Amino acid sequence: MINVTSIGKGFKISRLSAQFSIAMLLAYIPAAHAYTVNIATGTKAAYLRVGDGSTTGGFYNAGGTPVDNTTVNLVSVTVPAVSVGNTVDQAMTGTGRLTSDYDGFAFCAAGQVYIGAFYRLNSTANQSATLRVTAPTSLTNATGDTIPMSQIRWTSSGNGDTGAQPIPAGTFSGGTQTLATLLRNTWNESCHSFIYGNDAIVAAGTYNARVTYTLSTP
Repeated sequence: MINVTSIGKGFKISRLSAQFSIAMLLAYIPAAHAYTVNIATGTKAAYLRVGDGSTTGGFYNAGGTPVDNTTVNLVSVTVPAVSVGNTVDQAMTGTGRLTSDYDGFAFCAAGQVYIGAFYRLNSTANQSATLRVTAPTSLTNATGDTIPMSQIRWTSSGNGDTGAQPIPAGTFSGGTQTLATLLRNTWNESCHSFIYGNDAIVAAGTYNARVTYTLSTP
């Protein structure tokens, strides 16, 4: 959601747990807090967390187990009337838990959205899972005014990380986009910071859209 004295725009991010007729399991990273790590083979399982997530029994490294979480996290920005359409990027603020389910490490900074995904197989077969996001073409306010989703982009990082992110930076284009291909028996995570381009003068209001992240396996 986004409010503006003279203009507004915003969107919601929905968390989707990729669930199959198999157990769900979340693994993270060792104490070094790298952005990706190999995990042991085991019963076929997949897990996706965007923003908030839940576990039972404590952190994963202490025997905890991920469970479904239906929270829809929000990313928003308020654009002051004097700044509407001045082409100056506006940082958006996300909601959702910032800590790892592996050991509680504060992997993301305030305002970022945590995205983590895991695909486990009981073999070392060369298979991968695909992380995608689906978004509408525009954000819309109560009177039908729109802002193109392409006005929203994101950067990718993680506290203590070095090197390329497994879930890289990008821009919404509307429709379904592939974000990453994740090798089996690895856990991957990144923290996304969303930005509104503010490139056009639009009518005042609160603009909303919902995007859905999906993890698909072979």
